[in-house]
Amino acid sequence: MRILIGAVAAALMISTAAYAAEAEGHIKAINKDAQTITLDNGKSYKLPGEFDVETLKEGMEILIAYDEVGGENLITDMELPE
Repeated sequence: MRILIGAVAAALMISTAAYAAEAEGHIKAINKDAQTITLDNGKSYKLPGEFDVETLKEGMEILIAYDEVGGENLITDMELPE
């Protein structure tokens, strides 16, 4: 019985996990106070806390990986032009 309860609990934790996705586009807006960027697709993405926002420029092409957590798109990885 304990194994069944453990399996059910594990399945529930997995089903509530963050959803990973990718987005590509040009930076339309940068909000330094909120640590977010908005791409030309209209969606906003939250930058990691330690990220140096000064390296980003509007119009820059970017590829990001993000997790959707609690209605926010949290960037986990990004690729910037060289």
